Amino acid sequence: MSKERFYFNEFGAYLNSIFGCKVQKITLDAGFTCPNRDGKIGRGGCTYCNNQTFSPVYCHRNLPVAHQMEQGISFFAHKYPSMRYLAYFQAYTNTYDSLENLKSRYEEALQVNGCVGIVIGTRPDCMPNELLEYLADLHSKTFVLVEYGIESTDDTTLLRINRGHDYACAVDAVERTAACGIPVGAHIILGLPGEGRDTLMQQAERISLLPLTTLKLHQLQLIRGTRMAEEYASNPDDFSLFDLDDYIETVIDYVERLNPEFVLERFASQSPKEFLIAPDWGVKNHELVAKIKARMRERNTWQGRLYVL
Repeated sequence: MSKERFYFNEFGAYLNSIFGCKVQKITLDAGFTCPNRDGKIGRGGCTYCNNQTFSPVYCHRNLPVAHQMEQGISFFAHKYPSMRYLAYFQAYTNTYDSLENLKSRYEEALQVNGCVGIVIGTRPDCMPNELLEYLADLHSKTFVLVEYGIESTDDTTLLRINRGHDYACAVDAVERTAACGIPVGAHIILGLPGEGRDTLMQQAERISLLPLTTLKLHQLQLIRGTRMAEEYASNPDDFSLFDLDDYIETVIDYVERLNPEFVLERFASQSPKEFLIAPDWGVKNHELVAKIKARMRERNTWQGRLYVL
């Protein structure tokens, strides 16, 4: 262990090791959609999803990507003049378009002064090999991270939440991307209907087999305007929402089983109160991280303590 107590690999430290300075992601909406919204594989999107809950005020699909980047940078620049920025293509599926249109959006963002790379949020079933070849070439020139929404490793859950792909699809996408030398991230939701503690601990072990660079975790949130909110109103007994203390314990149990090399970017999502039905813990993300570290200290534990190759 280092002089400073190790609890888990932190995303900020990972970026600092690459860039040597503070780096901020700027969320972008490049105007894409999803194959389970436009009818290619389904309609209505994932049952839990309302993209309005994570779009900052400067992030608007009617604005050019470069303008969104500049607006986002101006929001942070006065606090940290030396900061650098990553263009985070977050809203919907950011690899779901023609190759030429995708290249145009990515490269528009990279031309903005202060932008040092891109992060692309997408689905495992939307990564053609020709795009991977382009991203591998781009990564040889600048930073590229591809982040896949995996959400669950259980096919029954994935079907229930209308993901439109199975876990094998996620494994294939992650492995193909990593094989191209591109850093790979994954996103997982803890507490989806039907997934109890034992399922989540097994999930941590399955996820740890993947060649991931980064991992995001967050609690299931019930959001107004989603199909899952309607399901909750009709059958609340189908849901076991975490209270704060239980979530902290579950996250730590999960992290203990994770590959110790993974970089953990996030433990929670924080939706605007006007959209959030439950759970409402009343803590900010940085406060939650502090609570997790404090509890890990009390439990004398760390990321990967129970990890088995």
